[in-house]
Amino acid sequence: MMNFQNAAFEFAVGTSSGLPLCSLPEIVFSGRSNVGKSSMINRLVGRKSLARTSSSPGKTATINFYRLGFCRFVDLPGYGYARVSKADKTRWAELVQGYFEAGRDARLVVQIVDMRRPPTEDDWGMIGYLQQKEIPFLVAASKSDKLNVTERASQNVCLTDLFSRRNIPYVAFSARNGEGVEHLRSVILASCRE
Repeated sequence: MMNFQNAAFEFAVGTSSGLPLCSLPEIVFSGRSNVGKSSMINRLVGRKSLARTSSSPGKTATINFYRLGFCRFVDLPGYGYARVSKADKTRWAELVQGYFEAGRDARLVVQIVDMRRPPTEDDWGMIGYLQQKEIPFLVAASKSDKLNVTERASQNVCLTDLFSRRNIPYVAFSARNGEGVEHLRSVILASCRE
């Protein structure tokens, strides 16, 4: 049975050579530092602190794997934090690229952007990479609850238009009020059944 609540932390990997064997479909979470990847994972599995949230951007330097029984959630380290050293940025690139080039069963990448601002250059770089590698993905705009009703509606129209013109699936998401949770779960389940 496909149950999101049966989630457990499995392992953290700091180098692409340390990646575990791929024995389940993988759902990958990607986005800039502090965009809400951990909060999204926690909300999807109905847990408060399965994935550790950090108030310090750029802190997660590993790929974290969570086993759900029917799939694994894969939490990539966040990108785009200005105060990270060049060596750390290089290591991040090697780790993430190593993951995608290891022939893993990545069924879906949830590419997370912050709904409060336009996608960054780094966001577009990641989207371009996923398109080039023909990796299935959707864009989830996090933190929708941090906008008032008018701002949220306006921003949602802008992002829907922006991504639909590029044939990119898009969903607004809030870890706080649950917006987009059921939609994202259904897309994840469909990806795992393929």
